[in-house]
Amino acid sequence: MSQSLAQVLVHLVFSTKNRDPMLADDLRDELHAYLGGIIENQKGTLLKIGSVADHIHLLIAHPRTCAPADLVMEIKTGSSKWLKTKGPQYATFHWQNGYGIFSVSPSHRAALEKYISNQAEHHRTVSYQDEYRRLLKKYGVQFDERFVWD
Repeated sequence: MSQSLAQVLVHLVFSTKNRDPMLADDLRDELHAYLGGIIENQKGTLLKIGSVADHIHLLIAHPRTCAPADLVMEIKTGSSKWLKTKGPQYATFHWQNGYGIFSVSPSHRAALEKYISNQAEHHRTVSYQDEYRRLLKKYGVQFDERFVWD
């Protein structure tokens, strides 16, 4: 076979440092576009994105030539630097150290896109911590509560 082909869908979730509510509504569309550019520069495709004040969800067609940890580093480092240029309120901005990245079946893509689109409504009644715990359990990821939050 002379061609390397892949379709690897991932759900990436991470929060602001200490879950500080720093992602302002008026900046969110620009942030989402910027994140899409970072992913495109790594040869991936941002399929869906949704965020609230303290965290973000991305559905990504993962690039076949980039390790997941490298892609996440590019996304978080690049967007953190960019956010710091958006005003004094972002001068100390940081993302949390960790993240969750989960494989997604193409047959579940539509449901996940809907879930990501409804983040604002969803988080009227569910905290990020509860949502993240639920995601870890859903995807079968073992975790130690002492080390999940920073």
